[in-house]
Amino acid sequence: MSVETIAGGRYRVERVLGEGAMAKVLLAHDAELGREVAVKLLDEGLAADPSFRARFAREARVAAGLSHPNVVAVFDVGEDDGRPFIVMELVPGRTLEERLKRDGALPANDVLAIARQVCAGLEHAHANGLVHRDLKPGNLIERDDGTVKIADFGIARAVEGTELTEAGTVVGTAAYLAPEQAEGGTVTPATDLFALGAVLYELVTGRQPWKVDSLAELGARRDAPPPELPPDTPLGLRTAIERSLRPEPEGRPSSAAEVARLLDERDGDADETVVIPRARPRRRRERRSPATLPALVAGVVLLTLAVLGIALGVADDSSNTPDPPAQADVQRIPDGATPSEDARGLADWLRENAR
Repeated sequence: MSVETIAGGRYRVERVLGEGAMAKVLLAHDAELGREVAVKLLDEGLAADPSFRARFAREARVAAGLSHPNVVAVFDVGEDDGRPFIVMELVPGRTLEERLKRDGALPANDVLAIARQVCAGLEHAHANGLVHRDLKPGNLIERDDGTVKIADFGIARAVEGTELTEAGTVVGTAAYLAPEQAEGGTVTPATDLFALGAVLYELVTGRQPWKVDSLAELGARRDAPPPELPPDTPLGLRTAIERSLRPEPEGRPSSAAEVARLLDERDGDADETVVIPRARPRRRRERRSPATLPALVAGVVLLTLAVLGIALGVADDSSNTPDPPAQADVQRIPDGATPSEDARGLADWLRENAR
């Protein structure tokens, strides 16, 4: 293989973009399709190790199955003179690691915009059975237009049966490893969410949540909560970070989509939940007394009639004085000497005055 070309001359190498522990990334021109690409070439020393070559081949297969605007696309896979390579989308921009070094802590609105995009990319990968296992600022590329893409699924593996150690090597960057990953346990999507929480913490504060110089220090970190976030951190961002950094996987959000929902939580939401319960007891007390409302209505009606009656009576007294002669026409009930005479007198009185 010539250092200037790869795959029989199809990819013409222009310069080195970056180097990692497992591979180097090259800027190359695809002569067949006429476009600039990024070519990841496995390190020569590692290429001789069958286990590392197998891992690199897995990266190519799983990454090629992803198609999402927030995930770096894979175009081609192959080997050249025994060295595996993978051809990827070239993303013009910078990694978040580079931005942190230049700018330090980022504004909260920028962090929220980045977080939502990373959540979208992770949700797509997890839905396809893949875990990144090495999420960190250096693997998140921010394009010039603000689009964020997850790069380097080089150590991604199928979720089921995934374990941390392989060929005596710990995969992942120590500062972002979840406790279960550091302890050699099973890796799940929750492992990526822990790393996401660590990344977001660093974007907000400009520093990693824990100072970790070696894997030996990771065991003690499980019981050590991260330092407090700045007091002006938006509630949704604070909640997403704190829950994602919980030591036990089951204590973290259930998915990247849930992390995205937590990001939208606002400080005003807490105030609304306080107001609603205060109004409910009044409604319940009204329902417990069904007779109260009819009785109240009846009382109002009677009171209104009484007031009207008094008003009408006053009006009658002032305009129409009762006629004394009309009262004189009514005769007194006569008294009888015996009960029989009283009864006849009452009957006569009723007949006389009923007219």
